[in-house]
Amino acid sequence: MDAVLSGFAVLLEPENLLYCLLGVVIGMLIGVLPGLGPAATIAILLPLTFALEPVTAIIMLAGIFYGAQYGGTITSVLLRLPGEASSVVTVFDGHALARQGRAGTALGIAAIGSFVGGTLSVVALSLVAPFVAGFALDFGPPEYTALALLGILLVATVGSGGRIKALAAACVGLLLATVGRDGFTGAERFTFESLSLADGLDFVPIAMGLFGLGEILHSLEERHRAVTAPPKVAGVWPARSDLRQSGGAIGRGSVIGFVLGVLPGGGAVLASLAAYAVEKRRSRTPERFGRGAVEGVAAPESANNAAATSSFIPLLTLGIPANATMAVIFGALLIQGVTPGPQLVTENPELFWGVINSMYLGNVLLLIMSLPLVGLFVKILRVRPAILAPITVLITLIGAYTVNNSTFDIALVVAFGVLGYLMKKLGFEPGPLVLAFVLGSLLESSLRRSLLLFDGNPVEFFGRPISGTLLVLFVAVLAWPAARAVRRRRQPAPDAADQPVTRVGS
Repeated sequence: MDAVLSGFAVLLEPENLLYCLLGVVIGMLIGVLPGLGPAATIAILLPLTFALEPVTAIIMLAGIFYGAQYGGTITSVLLRLPGEASSVVTVFDGHALARQGRAGTALGIAAIGSFVGGTLSVVALSLVAPFVAGFALDFGPPEYTALALLGILLVATVGSGGRIKALAAACVGLLLATVGRDGFTGAERFTFESLSLADGLDFVPIAMGLFGLGEILHSLEERHRAVTAPPKVAGVWPARSDLRQSGGAIGRGSVIGFVLGVLPGGGAVLASLAAYAVEKRRSRTPERFGRGAVEGVAAPESANNAAATSSFIPLLTLGIPANATMAVIFGALLIQGVTPGPQLVTENPELFWGVINSMYLGNVLLLIMSLPLVGLFVKILRVRPAILAPITVLITLIGAYTVNNSTFDIALVVAFGVLGYLMKKLGFEPGPLVLAFVLGSLLESSLRRSLLLFDGNPVEFFGRPISGTLLVLFVAVLAWPAARAVRRRRQPAPDAADQPVTRVGS
């Protein structure tokens, strides 16, 4: 409890309070503006965090992440245009309620569900994270090798998009992580005799290019069509009957979101889909879903905010980012000189508990902004993308240059921006690439240290309880799609033998 109370003391410092407010406001604004997600925003703002204390910087970046989950709801309900990928499910019933003149009810239920889901997830995070960190103290190089492999595979196979394309993007990320001098032998790899590549590729230009510039180019192309003016919003506070009807959905969505947020590759998108499916399946009137059911708004909104919060557990306690946004925050921690992992709870409790406790305040601030100030955020939807995009690109390039005062970094941002745009066009998600790049150095160093410990015998990985279990899970996840495909091929066509034989002339 002393560490928890000291975390509140860190949070209550004026600078941290200010940046917590700034983070959630930026996050909500980004959620309202379709196309530019939290990963892109955090990547663009990375250079601005260099002058901040580590705990202040991470408090602000965390606020951007879970604040964007709130903001994405507004465009989903009013324009049928998800501001965030995790708000896609909210479109079904949220926009149907808006067409019925109940846009305020939908936004109110979403705000309350988001607040409850986020807050319950923070409470569970406070209880579970120290236990996970204590368990992770038993991790050595073999365990980190297996965990990194499993994390990359889960993000590639469980996340959104095609599995083959996601695995291909992850392989590219692992390849990019090998650029530079070998940490064991000092040999140069894939540098092409360039001094700028001798120390390897920097995370900041890659993230700013793929998520920042690439997302801007793609969203500009997608938003050439005219955007419908948002309807008026009135009566944001929902009626008692709506609250009573959605209470169970909020509770179940919070639990589902917390559990799926912890898993690599789960995250807010999968949590919102699962929560919506559960509510529709257990409802006595499933035909209401898609036509304006308040549970269809409450469940996914509770789930995506709970998942956004619980995804900090593997990042802070194991040093394993669960999704693309967590990978960018992981890079921000490394830039600040902080190494996430099991030692963070004991060696840097002020940062650990300061970040976690800031989420309590952040959720309260977002609830306050979501209910009375929703009309102000609706007006932001009228800002033309042609005005915002050039300003964002300029900030991105200036920020990339200020990291190392290098024009080579600007060239990297442009190159990876083009790559990110092409990936989007061809159906490749940049998330697995960035995650694999972040985990690539951990995977390589842990694997080589493990092989030195085992005298080059890889079978020894299965002789240790934790690494063996993780590798069995890795093999199971890898083999599951193939096994399911084989099972489908072996199954005979349904009722093939029972089809009546039709004779010619009968």
